[in-house]
Amino acid sequence: QVQLVESGGGLVQPGGSLRLSCVVSGGIFPIFDLGWYRQAAGKRRDLVARITSGGATAYADSVKGRFTISRDNAKKTVYLQMNSLKSEDTAVYYCNSPVGFWSWGQGTQVTVSS
Repeated sequence: QVQLVESGGGLVQPGGSLRLSCVVSGGIFPIFDLGWYRQAAGKRRDLVARITSGGATAYADSVKGRFTISRDNAKKTVYLQMNSLKSEDTAVYYCNSPVGFWSWGQGTQVTVSS
């Protein structure tokens, strides 16, 4: 059974940066396609970045050019580097497969505010 543990969130000023991590236990990590989602208060959960097992990446228009998804197969970890953060990036961030196949982790809160 795959388990997901996100970390790295926090409070940051507009224009700042954060790096999120998600450790994936269970399963065969190197063959997984992975994604980062976010859910702002009162809104649906949206996929913002994804990475294939081969390292190909794709991003939502709202984060393109500012966020970078990467993975470390040896550490069974997927990362989300977030730069030039905006107030509208405030949300709880989750990792999962790009179709949300596994049980969700607790997420990590990102708050962008001055």
